[in-house]
Amino acid sequence: MSATLATLLRKLDPGLRMVAYERLERAAAESSDAWNNAGTGHAGFCELNYTPANPDGTVDCGKALKIAAQFAQSRELWSRLVAAGELPAEATFLREVPHISFVTGGDVPYLRARAETLSRSPLFHGLEYTEDAAEIGEWIPLVMDGRDPAAPVAATRMMRGTDVNFGALTRSLVTWIDETSGFAIELGREVRGITRADGGWLLEIEHLATGDERTVHAKFVFIGAGGYSLKLLEASGIPEARGYGAFPVSGQWLRCTNRDVIARHHAKVYGLAEVGAPPMSVPHLDTRWIDGTQELLFGPYAGFTTKFLKEGSWLDLLGSIGIHNLRGVMAAGLENMNLTRYLIGQALLSEEERVELLRRYCPTARDEDWELQIAGLRVQIIKSDGKGGGDLKFGTEVVTSADGSIAALLGASPGASTAVSIMIELIQRCFPEQWATAEWRRRIAAWIPSLG
Repeated sequence: MSATLATLLRKLDPGLRMVAYERLERAAAESSDAWNNAGTGHAGFCELNYTPANPDGTVDCGKALKIAAQFAQSRELWSRLVAAGELPAEATFLREVPHISFVTGGDVPYLRARAETLSRSPLFHGLEYTEDAAEIGEWIPLVMDGRDPAAPVAATRMMRGTDVNFGALTRSLVTWIDETSGFAIELGREVRGITRADGGWLLEIEHLATGDERTVHAKFVFIGAGGYSLKLLEASGIPEARGYGAFPVSGQWLRCTNRDVIARHHAKVYGLAEVGAPPMSVPHLDTRWIDGTQELLFGPYAGFTTKFLKEGSWLDLLGSIGIHNLRGVMAAGLENMNLTRYLIGQALLSEEERVELLRRYCPTARDEDWELQIAGLRVQIIKSDGKGGGDLKFGTEVVTSADGSIAALLGASPGASTAVSIMIELIQRCFPEQWATAEWRRRIAAWIPSLG
């Protein structure tokens, strides 16, 4: 998100001076790192949690259509940056991998209705649907091997789905901006405080290796700090930050170690989440391309944690609770006890139990072909409902001050896939006068023509 915002602002006003502060010694090593997220180019092609069923048997596809349009904008910007030589070849961060939804038994009518609805949109042109087990076996042999041939099954396939290495993409964006004037990234630095001053903000920066501290002044601040965004947003003291809380969720994958098994699967296969599971825990058998090598993951397995980042503190959750959000956090916790029990149960699963869950998707999976891989953390939003309670949200949200001088990104999925449209929305809020000019609109349309 931060790299995307810097890229867009650089295109809109090359004269701006920008600096990014990163806690770790490598850019995009936390939430954006390839091993820490699904890597799916979220376009609504296969993610069933974006298309909930209605009581009358129809399917609500509004969210999937919106996300498909947003991801298309991200693809526009990336492809034009590649064409301009400002990003390396697309294969270094993006590959086409079929996106497949797969269901069994009583869920077949739901998938049929979903496919019929989505196929009416040009955004989903080319979506295939079948209930033919043999055809599905050709698409995803690992999923069909060993399955009861008499059991009802259904699948959709979108051949132009994508796998995105968001860590590699972020580092490429940062490298390109850094090679031009007016931008710098400082690694191993942590923002310890944010206070208003002189028509802008004073940021207290600590060099984590040396302990040296300094203060910098900025007219505009964007907090794109993953799980630590809420902490820094609260430190700013803006009234818009009041009432927000956070609910961290840890993640784990099963990683395939058998290259022959990996070679037999070439798709991202998504199913329906278990009852009580958070939407981000929708299971998927997932072809990935990481550092030029094809990988195969299954998961994620969610878990309960009190950290907000993998490289965070066990006290993060406790430290995020204060008078302004205590009631909302407690209310959301009480209303979501089933979710908490589910997460704790997931964390306590043995390796054998994890592989047994995998066999629901891959019936012939062998224990010795899979190993545990720790994934990243996701911090879901708890938002005040205005009545003394709190609602647990599973989306992405931008919080900005009334004067537009500071903004923060909270939440998780679909996150990085929709970074371009979310950052354009942020620019509209925080730079309204500049955005209103024909020059800014012309410049942005040159890189994202659909905005024209």
